[in-house]
Amino acid sequence: MQEEFLHYIWKYKLYQQESLMTDLGESLQVLNAGIHNHDSGPDFFNAKIKINNTLWVGNVEIHKKSSDWYLHKHYKDKAYDNVVLQVVLESDKKVYRTSGELIPTYEMKFDDSLLKNYQLLLKSNAWVPCQKSLQTINPLKLRAWLDKLTIERLECKAMNIRQLLEQTQNSWEVALYYQLARNFGFKLNADVFELLARLTPLSHLAKHKDNLFQIEAILFGQAGFLSEPEGDSYYKQLRKEYDYLSYKFKLKPVEKHLWKFLRSRPGNFPTIRIAQFAQLIYKSKSLFSKIIETEKLKSFYNLFVLAPSEYWKNHYVFNKLSPEKSKLLGKLSIDTILINTVIPFLFIYGESKGQQKLKERALDLLEQIKPERNSIITNWENLNILADNAFDSQALIQLKNNYCAKKKCLNCQIGNLLINTKQ
Repeated sequence: MQEEFLHYIWKYKLYQQESLMTDLGESLQVLNAGIHNHDSGPDFFNAKIKINNTLWVGNVEIHKKSSDWYLHKHYKDKAYDNVVLQVVLESDKKVYRTSGELIPTYEMKFDDSLLKNYQLLLKSNAWVPCQKSLQTINPLKLRAWLDKLTIERLECKAMNIRQLLEQTQNSWEVALYYQLARNFGFKLNADVFELLARLTPLSHLAKHKDNLFQIEAILFGQAGFLSEPEGDSYYKQLRKEYDYLSYKFKLKPVEKHLWKFLRSRPGNFPTIRIAQFAQLIYKSKSLFSKIIETEKLKSFYNLFVLAPSEYWKNHYVFNKLSPEKSKLLGKLSIDTILINTVIPFLFIYGESKGQQKLKERALDLLEQIKPERNSIITNWENLNILADNAFDSQALIQLKNNYCAKKKCLNCQIGNLLINTKQ
């Protein structure tokens, strides 16, 4: 038995409702269970409780045993003086406020099947705890839950964007620059690519925005790829230019060894991604404004059609020729950037400025993009839960990572339905 489960029973009024009594034999009526508190302090705030004929408005504390009040030292903590009711499974001891005043206790009763269903989910070793019962869920209720999860995932990404805005003095352009850089590193080089952006101020790149060669010199030099004394003609030109620009701007480069090439296709090498990123900086002046103004998905794709400079047509790394091949940023890569950076920025900007149309556009774009292809989506498909688009796949990723993997079945609407199902 976990207190979290008792919180769930109390919150959704799943306890036996008839003839409620306190430990002192007083009649009890729960008018409002209160607001669930996930931080320190009492478990539920601002509950409305009627004991006999007296209405109490205050907090509720929940324990397995009433003696836990002393185990948790609440009797010494004035933060618990406004508790108007303690809810427990077993009332084994009277509890008091710091003033010595007695606090009523309610011994909660509920159907044993609720706990049994919950324990079955907790004990499951399946990929998702409820996978044997998924097909019993009403499709409309599943749809409604997935819709909420997509918004929840966007809000999670919005929290990161808000942190970036705080770090950049509320500069949307610079925050976008940091997040795009992280996205260009994809999973393998996300951290070091973001570090590259943070060590290379956008304002410095903006001063050379009309010169792709200088942008490449700054970015490759800052990435630590221009540290060798010898190389081919283009490499030497970049190195010479970077030596000048790094002195001019007093730049400090990333350590080259941080970049990962292993287990990566040549087209995903960080050198190619940096060359594509340089092209984005070069061709996309006022990129944030363009994102806000762009409406059609095709136009968003056009923003990220990025062909690196001529040198990279027959190179994957410096100083080593390779067969000539286009190094355009692929559609799947663009989809990833749109899903993880562009759309969240559009959504949170619309929210911060009170522009509902921008939020709706962000959601509409997700519905137009094909679902992501990864192990999570494949496993959902094996359970006959299909993603029609990125709106769906984002919801399913959120469901797996934030609920199923952590067995937060009490917080999941699917889990709620199954826990409340009579066997």
